[in-house]
Amino acid sequence: MAGALAAPHCPATAQTVTGPQGEVFGRRVVARQLSDPWAITYGPDGYLWLTEAKGYRVSRLDPATGTKTVLLDLAPERQFPRYDKVPDALDGGKPWPQGGLMGLALHPQLLAGKPYVYLAYIHKFAGAGQPDKGGAPNYGGYFFTTRVVRYEYQPQAQKLANPVVLCDTIPGSSDHNGGRLLIAPVAGQPYLFYSVGDLGAGQFDNGGRPNHAQNPARYEGKILRFNLEPAPGPASAAWLPRDNPFATPAHPSAVWSYGHRNPQGLAYAEVGGAGHLYASEHGPFSDDELNLIEPGKNYGHPLVIGYADGNYDGLAAGVSSRAALPGPWHTSYPLIGSEQANAAAIGPATYRDPMQTLYPNSNAFLRELFAKTRADATPPDWPSEAPSSLAVYTAAGIPGWRASLLLPTLKHGKLMRLPLNAAGTGLRGDTLTYFRAPVRYRDVALAPDGRRLYLATDSSSVSSGPSKEDPKGTSCKGCILEFTYLRGGPASATPPAGPAASPTPRTRPAAPGRAARR
Repeated sequence: MAGALAAPHCPATAQTVTGPQGEVFGRRVVARQLSDPWAITYGPDGYLWLTEAKGYRVSRLDPATGTKTVLLDLAPERQFPRYDKVPDALDGGKPWPQGGLMGLALHPQLLAGKPYVYLAYIHKFAGAGQPDKGGAPNYGGYFFTTRVVRYEYQPQAQKLANPVVLCDTIPGSSDHNGGRLLIAPVAGQPYLFYSVGDLGAGQFDNGGRPNHAQNPARYEGKILRFNLEPAPGPASAAWLPRDNPFATPAHPSAVWSYGHRNPQGLAYAEVGGAGHLYASEHGPFSDDELNLIEPGKNYGHPLVIGYADGNYDGLAAGVSSRAALPGPWHTSYPLIGSEQANAAAIGPATYRDPMQTLYPNSNAFLRELFAKTRADATPPDWPSEAPSSLAVYTAAGIPGWRASLLLPTLKHGKLMRLPLNAAGTGLRGDTLTYFRAPVRYRDVALAPDGRRLYLATDSSSVSSGPSKEDPKGTSCKGCILEFTYLRGGPASATPPAGPAASPTPRTRPAAPGRAARR
């Protein structure tokens, strides 16, 4: 049932924080104690819309007062209990899926005749009725199922109603579910994109699960594309664009791109006169990725990790000490003989390197890490960022920021700004870091004027799956934070119309310490 909830006390006077180029921002807590806010977006009504991953609620949040109105409670649609709240002695130790209620997207004409809200959430667990943990034998994985659904927003009643299922057979897991929804145009027509991870198939309790990221006939490890409204024809294919790259009349398909590990960020913008779809993606022991997404292209996982530069030659996308699992590294991930050979076998017309990888560790470093992990010894620390979402800054509100990717991170609690080149197809200059705090930033939303940014923080100290590191002294769990640009920045008071034309070499930041795998 919809209802307005009074906001917890928020400080009347904002704190100020200073960015690396002298930008001064006011910082204010808009909301606290949410149940793992996962997606936030700034709506055309001037409110923040958000999902709560474990609370299974969809809400509107007044950014001025922090008052929250619950539009929809999806808990009745979740066909398994809150395993994170049930003692293991009672449920056998069953896992919570990575995420829960995840993606949220608002129709561009939400207030102009198309009041549609799109959501993605885990709704079934195949092991719910089993007496044990509910997984397949020999680390064969936990089998959840994800649903993408469209609701209608009823502003007078302040609720979401009349659900229509677009797809309810997307495979899910306790790990690597992806989960980001985005509406973006293709040839001038808007579509719904959804990112799906490889379900952690090859690591931890999914270490023996087959990995299907390279199979275009399976939805694991893919970015999918759906219609915003049903097309004429058979109901089973109404939401699937007929021109998707792998669709045929006999076998409709939502697959748009493949070879992804765990893409949790999707963003679209027109830069340099062309539209671009970007994705951020978690790497295993190195090589978090920023990708420029093209239809039908293969982004390499698990045959190429990051660039096809050879740092994973002789290794795999995962490793364990469980000798019963296949291969020399005890994982269902395939052995990578040569990244370059794998990229060549995929073919230059299909294979795509990332725009950028973060921390491409050396083969020697990774071999030491793999050997110690296989021997059940303590592996060395490895650097990582754990990119949780993505946005493109295209406004003129903050000097020097126009045409930048904004990347919130779960590790080290920061927002990274990466300037794009003039064409929008690569990066230039240095990576800049903002708003560092002992939190796990989950998503970012931008106000239309570009002067206000909103960051959501995780409530849980441990995410489902293997990302177990909790920043010491976490300062604001389950919060929505507002950062308002006040003054300062690069010398030019007016932001440039676009960034410089030529990319310049990027330097790798100093290693920030151990990163858990995502």
